[in-house]
Amino acid sequence: MGAIRKCTGNFVATQVDDEILIVDLEGGELFSLTGTAKAVWQAIDGQRSEEEIARQMAQLYEADPQVISNDVAGLLGQFEDASLIERGQHKPL
Repeated sequence: MGAIRKCTGNFVATQVDDEILIVDLEGGELFSLTGTAKAVWQAIDGQRSEEEIARQMAQLYEADPQVISNDVAGLLGQFEDASLIERGQHKPL
């Protein structure tokens, strides 16, 4: 699976204390990210794949990789449904 990137034209985001607030400009939905969700959002850099982000979160939180992988997939699915991110195509070498 390819890298995940933020669709920066589709939202505005700001950090308030320990929270990231994201407003979906198309749907008007508000996302309030703290803890793991905030860490996942910050890990989306246009270079990492879903698997790489999940692996990073499992190491960061010293948690079961399968549980983290499922949680990351669910969160990224929500971001994707709101057009906040898009998944790149894997390009073979």
